Amino acid sequence: MKHTDVTRTTPTLEELLESARRRIQVLQTELGEAKKRRGLIGAALLKEFPGSRTYVNGSVAHGDALTPLTDVDLGVVVAEAVDSHGPGKKGPGDLKDRAANAIRRELGPAYPKLTVIVEGRKRSILVRFGDPVTAGEKDFTADVIVAIDNLEAEGLYIPRYREWDRAHPEEHTRMVKNAIDKTDVLYARAVRLLKHWNRCNDMPMCSWNVKALALGCLDEPMTQLQALKVWFGFAIDELSVAETEDPAHVADKPIKLNKPRREVVAQLREAGAKLDQAIAFENFGYPVLAWEQLALMFGDEDMMPKPDWYKVTAEQARKIADDKAAQHRVTGTPALVTGVGAGALHQRRDVSSWGL
Repeated sequence: MKHTDVTRTTPTLEELLESARRRIQVLQTELGEAKKRRGLIGAALLKEFPGSRTYVNGSVAHGDALTPLTDVDLGVVVAEAVDSHGPGKKGPGDLKDRAANAIRRELGPAYPKLTVIVEGRKRSILVRFGDPVTAGEKDFTADVIVAIDNLEAEGLYIPRYREWDRAHPEEHTRMVKNAIDKTDVLYARAVRLLKHWNRCNDMPMCSWNVKALALGCLDEPMTQLQALKVWFGFAIDELSVAETEDPAHVADKPIKLNKPRREVVAQLREAGAKLDQAIAFENFGYPVLAWEQLALMFGDEDMMPKPDWYKVTAEQARKIADDKAAQHRVTGTPALVTGVGAGALHQRRDVSSWGL
């Protein structure tokens, strides 16, 4: 097969990312049902706490939810507790109990298997519906935060067991929506891909950390491929120094990683290297090898299947032949290339026409 035929019939990296993103994005049926249940919880909370306000947070609110959709996030800022509760005053326990009882009372008749858990929870009330929104999943849950306004500074106070922590989830959602607008939706699309990479690679960080880092580097329209390259480079640079600070500059502590920071950085470097190699392969006219590297980076055959093995082998052979010819033109002697597979693409002597 001629080189031009391979290039024309093989999808570009951007096309592969677009197809993969569509495979993992939340379904409208899932999204509709999740918002319905979130609305029911919000109505129950406002009935229990008149004059208060609710806010939405998390993947559904931010527009980057993945399928299968298994949870939703929301909070209530209790107006009546602003003077009686907070640091040095009453803890969140009674508010959490009232909220939990209201959810049981209002939603129980419609969801007979509903369970609402307060005990042992650090921040949120956990609502288990006993009724998934996605066929084949075990359940659908909601994390509900009972918060109060911070009258002395920006943001809210949210529970930390029996105490309070500073946070600004409302500002987080505003920042994310602003990033989506500034990037012509690219922010949400790239985050969806990155969250899936994170999910498929042993969750080195929480989803909010992925998004917080993206807030620091994705601020204009670009391709999804460019966005991934920018994000990995930025994430490596930032986490090589320290954990990610709260983008709203309110929380006292940085965002906690799920693994030691050095391990996370090493994992990011490995993924970034695969992405860089995929881009280099595509730029030098080896689209099948580029596809293979991108698929290896994600590590999910359902989201991004690997290219046909025979096409990979054929393109490896073409690249080896190209490198031999290039080396012969430069030095007049053949290049020493041994082995098969991706490792064979690196020659034993430097070749000016190829560098990864």
